Amino acid sequence: MADSAAARVVEAVAARGTRRIWGVPGGGSSLDLIQATGPAGVQFVLCRHEGSAAMMAAADAELTGAPGVVLTTKGPGLSNAANGMSCATLERAPMLVVTDGFTPAQTHWITHQVFDQRLATAAYVKGYARLETADPAAELESLLDSAMQHPRGAVHLDLTSAVAKRPVGAIQRPAPKPAQLPDLGPILASLASARRPVMILGLESTDAAPESRALAEALGCPVLVTYKAKGVLADAHPQHVGIFTGGSLEAGVVGAADLILLVGADPVEFILQPWRYAAPVVEIAARPFPVHYTPIAVGAYGPVARIAAALADGARCGDWTQTEIMAHRAAMRDALTWPGGGGVAPPRIIQIAAESAARAGRDPRASVDAGAHMFSATAFWPCSRPRDLLISNGLATMGFALPAGIAAALHDPARGAIAFTGDGGLMMCVAELATAVDHRARLVTVVFNDGALSLIDVKQQQRQLPAEGVRWSRANFAMVADGLGARGFRARDEAELAAALDDAFAHDGPSLVDVLVDPAGYLQQLQAMRG
Repeated sequence: MADSAAARVVEAVAARGTRRIWGVPGGGSSLDLIQATGPAGVQFVLCRHEGSAAMMAAADAELTGAPGVVLTTKGPGLSNAANGMSCATLERAPMLVVTDGFTPAQTHWITHQVFDQRLATAAYVKGYARLETADPAAELESLLDSAMQHPRGAVHLDLTSAVAKRPVGAIQRPAPKPAQLPDLGPILASLASARRPVMILGLESTDAAPESRALAEALGCPVLVTYKAKGVLADAHPQHVGIFTGGSLEAGVVGAADLILLVGADPVEFILQPWRYAAPVVEIAARPFPVHYTPIAVGAYGPVARIAAALADGARCGDWTQTEIMAHRAAMRDALTWPGGGGVAPPRIIQIAAESAARAGRDPRASVDAGAHMFSATAFWPCSRPRDLLISNGLATMGFALPAGIAAALHDPARGAIAFTGDGGLMMCVAELATAVDHRARLVTVVFNDGALSLIDVKQQQRQLPAEGVRWSRANFAMVADGLGARGFRARDEAELAAALDDAFAHDGPSLVDVLVDPAGYLQQLQAMRG
């Protein structure tokens, strides 16, 4: 029995585990898709901006493993969503972007809002379809398969209103074929000869957390995690040392290694600095990377979980002592700590937030925006499970934390979420507080209000340039939150911050804590992290 193409699209993503579609609809195929969500058991979430909607879809995809779905109108809706599309692709998150489209006949007489939508998204997406072939069901499945294949990313479905109503037969999905293990002999030999290996966990290890932990424990070595891999090895684990970015902060421990083992670490996660280590690099990943920071001595590519499990069976413990590992961990944390002055120091904001959540009996996921505050947020927010922390790392875009926090809060209402954002990042998406209000999201947003694009301000200071073009007056975000229907609080010192966070966590809905930040230590943190 045939159904409409719009219904088949919703049915297809629901079958892969999608629970929500995010977006700002137009008057064409968007309306057909929204109509199809209810019968398929999928929720449509109306957002305030298409870029934020795409960020929510990307975070949703990371949390569920299913395609995140965002829908927009043609023209300006698609243009607005571009940053979220690029975020999904560079964060390796599967996403389906569905836009209203123009028929060829329409483009012969219409120019209003018309541009080449396929060309517009070509740099951001892995695939494109219009469901106009003789077998639209197969075309749709192929498009979704592309989004889900490594490297995962966004795909674009340009759906006209006419095609949305087109009858489409039932979708048939063949059973997936199990991936084959590569030859592990060379990598086993490399590990056997190493006495002081160091392990670096990356984003692909989030789907192989138990196996990655087992391998780490078999090797008994120091373990660093990228931002995306926070929680794969719990922060409290005795082998956990800290964050790996490719900068100087971790150089002490990694430089002491005689072998560096990358487990699911995608080069997109590393900062723009040359590789600084001479030790041979061994890599486990879902696939080889065409561009890499460093030559790979030995690589094993395929199912990361099964490869890690097989290696753990044959691994032996090296020469690292627990005292050495803990000393490296303490040194990394100490380098990022500083006392507050005129306002609250960012490390203390994170620590006080964690303490307040614990007092409230809450266990929120965290989302973090790009900016200087992310050094403190990623270092000091405690994580014990994969995806306890969401961050845009591959794209490193601002305006991510609030949308991602909304997605996390709706994904798991019992846990809720806490979003750490700078004032600049929040101003790019602050209207989404109203989206959080609409859905009574259990989300606490903490704003590091320092009146500047602080990371760029610090870089300007490093170059000893005049302070120009990076600072603004401090807004009162607590008042903005109140105006959008959330609870707003303001904090000028640690005591006010603790009280505000206690009230925010007690509120059964969205709240915002506007913290006046002491930015004095940002330069020290940046120099410690990146050199």
